[in-house]
Parts: sequence; C-alpha cells; structure tokens
Amino acid sequence: MSFWNSLRISASALNAQRLRLDLISNNIANAETTRTANGKAYQRQDVVFAANPGSTFLPMLIRARQDAAANTQMGGVRAAEIVTDTTPGSRVYDPTHPDADQDGFVTYPNVNLAVEMTNMLSATRSYEANLATLSATRRMALRALEIGK
Repeated sequence: MSFWNSLRISASALNAQRLRLDLISNNIANAETTRTANGKAYQRQDVVFAANPGSTFLPMLIRARQDAAANTQMGGVRAAEIVTDTTPGSRVYDPTHPDADQDGFVTYPNVNLAVEMTNMLSATRSYEANLATLSATRRMALRALEIGK
C-alpha cells in the first residue's frame, strides 16, 4: 500500500467521524425540540458507514499494483446513509405545553443524552486514532526521504 493510499484511508475516516460528530451535536441540540417542520417531535439521526471499494485486505494486496497504476483510492470508509431513529420518544403529561395533544401529552424527542455522549466519546477517540495514523504515516515518509540523503 502506498503512502498516498494510507493518507486517503485516514482522510476518509476523519471525514466520516466528523460527520458522525456533526450528527451527534445536532441530536444533542434538538434533545428538547417537540415540534419540527413536519409538526412532530425531533427524531435522532445516525450515520451508517460502509467500506470504500477495495477495502477488503486480501483483494487489496492482489490489486495493489493495478490500483497504484490507475491511481484509484484503495480502502477507507464512507458514509453510506444517514438514518432516522424511528423509536418513539417519551410522552409527558403537560396540558399547558403548546405542543400537547388533545389528551394533554407532549411527545419529546427520542434523544438519550447518555447515549449521545457515549457516541461522542467514541467518535472523538476514533478521530484521534486516525490523526495519530496520519501523523505516523507522515513521519515514516519523512524518514524514508532522509534515507535517500
């Protein structure tokens, strides 16, 4: 695997985790939003990741020479889709709330702050790990250049 492919793989992972962090932030920001544009309570969103073409290890080794010659991206991750969690949110009796239904219940978003914070820590750690990989790749390339001096 070439230096450039290592950078591309790390960059794809950084972009994926950035998107994940953006969605988590949006979920936290809307944790109390009882009415959206569609008139219903906010529903949390999550991202589904998928492997970029060529990210299985053995075929990557077999195709490495052709992929390097064609300058195509090998491996990495991409956001396949953003999904909406359809589990119902909690219903709280509050007849004075402007979004209460005819029975006096308000439907709140299905956002659990503990889950979102755990996901945020996981995404942050993944982002940091990919930064470390990017830095290690850079250091190896610089050392390889020093060998040629």
